[in-house]
Amino acid sequence: MAEPARALSPHRLSLRQQNALRLALIFVLFELVSALAVVFLLMLPMAERASADLAGLMVLSAQTRSELPPGTRPAFEKELLRAHGLELRTTPPVDAKPQDRHGLYLRALEHRLRARTGQEIKILGAKQANALWLWAGLPSGGQTLWLGFPQSRVGPHPLAALLLTLSVGLLLAALAAWWLGGVILTPIKRFDSAAATLGRGETPTLLPEQGPRELAGLAHRFNRLSTQIRELLEARTTLLAGLSHDLRTPLARMRLALEMLQRRPDPAWIERLDQDIGEMDQLIGNVLMLARGLSQEPSEPVELSALLEELAAATRATGADVRVRCPSIEMQTAVEALRRVLSNLLNNAQRYAGARPIELQAQRSAEHCRIGVLDLGPGIPTAELEAVFRPFHRVEHSRSPNTGGTGLGLAIVKQLAQAHGWQVWLENRPDAGLAAWVELPIQILAQQ
Repeated sequence: MAEPARALSPHRLSLRQQNALRLALIFVLFELVSALAVVFLLMLPMAERASADLAGLMVLSAQTRSELPPGTRPAFEKELLRAHGLELRTTPPVDAKPQDRHGLYLRALEHRLRARTGQEIKILGAKQANALWLWAGLPSGGQTLWLGFPQSRVGPHPLAALLLTLSVGLLLAALAAWWLGGVILTPIKRFDSAAATLGRGETPTLLPEQGPRELAGLAHRFNRLSTQIRELLEARTTLLAGLSHDLRTPLARMRLALEMLQRRPDPAWIERLDQDIGEMDQLIGNVLMLARGLSQEPSEPVELSALLEELAAATRATGADVRVRCPSIEMQTAVEALRRVLSNLLNNAQRYAGARPIELQAQRSAEHCRIGVLDLGPGIPTAELEAVFRPFHRVEHSRSPNTGGTGLGLAIVKQLAQAHGWQVWLENRPDAGLAAWVELPIQILAQQ
C-alpha cells in the first residue's frame, strides 16, 4: 500500500532562511580566522615592539628623574609631558583602579615593565580632565614614581573592533542572503507554479529561459517536457476522436450489409463485410501501435541497396513503378523499423503518385546517410508539411481510406524515427512531386 504523502512542516526553514544561516556561519568562521591571523601575525608583534619602547621610556624617565637635581626636576617633568605625552608624579593618582579588561598592548606593557624592574607592575586607570589615564608605579631611587599616559595612546581595543566587525558582517550576511534568496526563489516559484499547473492537466505558460546557466537549462528542459506532454495529450485526444470517427463508416457499412444479407443473401455482401473487418483491424492495429509507443529495436547489419530493392519489388507487385538508385552500403541499424518507415513512405507515395514513377534513392555524406522516397504527385501545401505527421491529419479531406488512407502512416513514421534518433521530413520537389527523407547518423554506419 502506498505511503500517504507527508505535509511539509510549518517549522521547516525556508531556502532564504537556510541561506542566511549558512552565510552567517561562513562569515563568522572567516572573521574568526581573519581576526586570529591579524592578532597573532600583526597586532601582537606590533604591541610587543611598542610596549617594549614605552616600557623602556618609562623606566628610563623614572631613573633620570631620580638622578636629577631637585631644582631641574619640574622642568624635566614638563618636557617629558610635552615631548612624550608622559606625566610623572611622586604620589599615586586619585581614585586609581585596576583595569578590568586588558588588551594586548597593556598586557605586553606590564610584562615588559616587570622584566625591567623585577617587580609585579599593574596598570591602573583614573579619570583626569574628562579622559581616562593609565598609570604605572615604578620603583626608582628608593621611592615609587607614577608615570601616566592617556588611554588614547593605546588606540582602539582589538576585542571591540572584532565584535564590531562581526556584528556588521552578520548584518551584511543576512541582507546578502535575503537578497540572494529572492533572486533564487523567484524562478523556483515560477517552476512550482508551472509544475502545479501541469499537475492539474493544464498547459502552463512557458518559463523564461534566462538567468544563470543552470536555471536557464532547467527552464529549457521543463519547457520541452511541458511541450511534449501537451503534444501527447493532443495526440491522445486526436487519436480517440479520429478512431471513433473512422470506425463509424465501416460499422455503418457492416450494419447495412447485415440487413441486406437478411433480405437477400449474396456473396458480395459477405465479401464487403470481410473487407470492412479487415479495414477496421488495420485501423485498430495502427492505433494500438501508435498508442503503445514505439520502443527502440536492436541494430543488426544489413546491405542498404538490397533492402531498398526488396521494398521496391514488393511495391512493384502492386502495380507501381519504383526505381532504386543506391550505392552498395553496409550498415548497422534497426532493420525492421527502417523497413516499416520506408514501406509507409512508399505506400504514401504510391497513393498520390498514381501511375507516375517513384524513385527510392540513398545518399551518403561525411556525417549522415540519407534515404529518400521521391514521387511526381501533386505534392503538399507548404503550410501542411509538418502537420501531416500528426495522427489522423489528411491533406485529402474525404476521410475515405481508399483515397486518403487512415491518417496514421506518417504519424507512425515520425514516432519510429524519433525512437531511433533519426530525422524525417517532407519537402516539395522543385518541378513537381514530393520528397520524403529519412536521415540516419553516420556513426552507426560502416561502408565497405
